[in-house]
Amino acid sequence: MAACRAEEARVIALRAEIERHNRAYYVLDQPTIPDAEYDKLFLELQRLEADHRELVTPDSPTQRVGGTPLPGFAQVHHGVPMLSLNNAFAEEEAAAFDRRCREGLGVTEVDYAVEPKYDGLAITLIYEQGLFVQGATRGDGTTGEDVTQNLRTVRNIPLRLLGTGIPDRLEVRGEVLILRRDFERLNAQQRALSAKEFVNPRNAAAGSLRQLDARITAQRPLRFFAYGVAQVSHEMPGTQAELMNRLLAWGIPVARERDRVAGLAGLLGYYARMGKARDNLPYDIDGVVFKVNSLADQERLGFVSRAPRFAIAHKFPAQEATTTVLAIEVQVGRTGALTPVARLEPVFVGGVTVTNATLHNEDEVRRKDVRVGDTVIVRRAGDVIPEVVAVVPERRPIFAQEFIMPKTCPVCSSQVEKPEDEVILRCTGGLYCPAQRKRALLHFASRRALDIEGLGEKLVDQLVDSELVATPADLYRLDLATLAALPRMAEKSAANLLEAIEHSKQTSLPRFIYALGIRNVGEATAKDLARHFASLDALLAAEEERLMAVPEVGPVVAASLCRFFAEPHNLAVIAQLRERGVHWLEGVASLPGTLAGKTFVLTGTLPTLTREAAKAAIEAQGGRVAGSVSQKTDYVVAGSDAGSKLEKAQQLGVAIIDQDQLLEFLKK
Repeated sequence: MAACRAEEARVIALRAEIERHNRAYYVLDQPTIPDAEYDKLFLELQRLEADHRELVTPDSPTQRVGGTPLPGFAQVHHGVPMLSLNNAFAEEEAAAFDRRCREGLGVTEVDYAVEPKYDGLAITLIYEQGLFVQGATRGDGTTGEDVTQNLRTVRNIPLRLLGTGIPDRLEVRGEVLILRRDFERLNAQQRALSAKEFVNPRNAAAGSLRQLDARITAQRPLRFFAYGVAQVSHEMPGTQAELMNRLLAWGIPVARERDRVAGLAGLLGYYARMGKARDNLPYDIDGVVFKVNSLADQERLGFVSRAPRFAIAHKFPAQEATTTVLAIEVQVGRTGALTPVARLEPVFVGGVTVTNATLHNEDEVRRKDVRVGDTVIVRRAGDVIPEVVAVVPERRPIFAQEFIMPKTCPVCSSQVEKPEDEVILRCTGGLYCPAQRKRALLHFASRRALDIEGLGEKLVDQLVDSELVATPADLYRLDLATLAALPRMAEKSAANLLEAIEHSKQTSLPRFIYALGIRNVGEATAKDLARHFASLDALLAAEEERLMAVPEVGPVVAASLCRFFAEPHNLAVIAQLRERGVHWLEGVASLPGTLAGKTFVLTGTLPTLTREAAKAAIEAQGGRVAGSVSQKTDYVVAGSDAGSKLEKAQQLGVAIIDQDQLLEFLKK
C-alpha cells in the first residue's frame, strides 16, 4: 500500500510539473527546461500510468491524443451563437463606430479593450468543474463541429484549469492558429518527406483541426488564443481587460499585445502601432479588434443583426490576393544572380498595387509549377518584396506556358553558372555585365583591391548612370573636365580622384587578381594564385587541373576561375586595363622565401605577436596563412586558449609549433 501511495503521489507531482512546463512553454513562451528533460518527465509519467491504469485521469498530459480515428464529426449546437464582427477598413468607419458607442452610452469618451485580430480558425471551449469537456468550430455560427479530440492535442489548451475561483461551467471563445516559425518548420518537414507544402498558416491550421485522426493533428504545431467568454456559471470581472487577465490566471492563453485605450485617438493609435508591428509578430493577424471595455456597457449596447454593436474589427489591407501571371522574366542582380520574376495583372495587396512578384530561383518555379497564364496567390508583407505563394491549379488555362531558364545572361549574353551546393544561377560576365557594373567598380576600387581613394558609392552611381563608366577600364579614361562637371564634384575633388586613379595603376599581381571580383576568390586565394603562377598570363592559360595544384584551391574555386577567364567579355576588360597602364612587377611574387610553399594556420593568442603581425611576417617570407586546418597544412602555430583548430591538427597529424619556433623559422 505504501508503494502504491508513493506512486500515486509521484504521478500527481509529475502531472503538475509537466503542466507547469507546458504553461511556461506554450502560454508564456518562456521555456523552463530543455526538451530532453521534459521528455524524461513525460516518459516517466507514461510508464507509471501504464503500470497503474487506475491512476489515469482524463486531464493527464498523456491523454491528449486519442488512438482511434473518428468516422466523422458530430454536430454541436452553440448555446450562445458564435457571431461575426462588423468590419472597418478606413479611419472614417472606425470613427463612426466610436461615435455610435458614445451616443449609445451617452458619454464623451469610451474606454476600449483592444487586441490583435488573429488570422486563424474560431473555436469554442467548454470547461466543467475546471475540466475541458468539449470543443467545437464556429460552423455557421449556430451549429459547429465537435473537434474535442483534436483540440485536446493542442498543447497550450489546458485540460484542467489552474488556480482558484474556477466556475462550475465556463465557455471560452478564441482561435486556433500556427505560429510563423512553426509553420516554416512544418513546411520544411513536408519538403523533407516530398509531401505537399501548406500555402499559409491559416489553411494549415484549419486542415489540421479537421483531421478525423487526432494522431495527425497532434503532429501539427497548433496554438490557441482566447478573446472572450460566452457563458460562465458565476460572477466574473466587470471589464474585458480584467476578464482576459482572469483567463490567463487559469492557464488559458491570451494575446500579449492586448491593451486598453481611450477614445478614437486611442483606437487609431493602436491600429497604427499594430500595423507597424504586424510583420514582427509571432503569428499572422489581419487587423485589430476594438471592444467596449465595460461588460455592462457591452450589454447595454447589445447586438444588431448577427454582430455586436460594442465591437468591430478594423482590418489591415489584404496581404494576399489572386491575380494572373502575364509573363515570367529574368532579372540580373548586382552580384550576377539571375532571379525569375512574374509580371502580373495589377492587383491591390498589402496596401499597394503589385505588378511584379519574385519567384526566387529556378528550383522554386519548378516546385510551385508556376506558368505564364496561371492564376496565382500573391503575398506582400510590409516592405518585403511581393512573392508568388502558390498556383491555383483548377484555374490553369490550356495555353499555360512552362518557364524555361535562360542558358546565357539576359543582360550581357555571358554564360551563366550554377555553383555547387547553390540554387541560384549567376552571370559570369562580372567585369562587363551592365547589371553588375556598380558592384564590380566598387570592389575594384576597394582598399584591399586597387585602393582608389575617393571612389565611393555615390560617385560610382553618378559615373554609371551618366554612362561615363561601364567597366573598370573606363576609369582610366576619365579627365578633369568630365569629372569636375559632375554634380557636387568640385575641381579639387576631381583632381584628387584622378591622382588616386593614376596611383592605382602601380599595383601587385595579388591585388589585381582580387580586384577582378572572381566568385570564391578572396585575398588569400589571390595571393596563392600569384605566388604559384607568378604572372597573369600563366594564370589565364591555366587549366582546371593546374589550378587545383595551388594550395587551398579546390574544385569549386578552380571551376569559378575557369568560367571567369573563359568569358571573352572579361578578357577584353583585362586587356583594356593593361593597355591603359595598370601594371605590376611580375615574377616577384614567386621568388622563394624561407617559408615558400609552406601553409600555416594560426590559433589561440600568441605571447607577443598579434595575429595580423604573425600573418604579415609569414607572408613576407613566402609562406601562406590559411583560415582552417586541412591535409595541406604544414604547421599550426598554437598560442594560449587554442581551440578546435588545434584539435583538428592533432587528429590529422599536422606539426604544431609555438611562437618561439615560428620566430626561428622566420630568422632562417
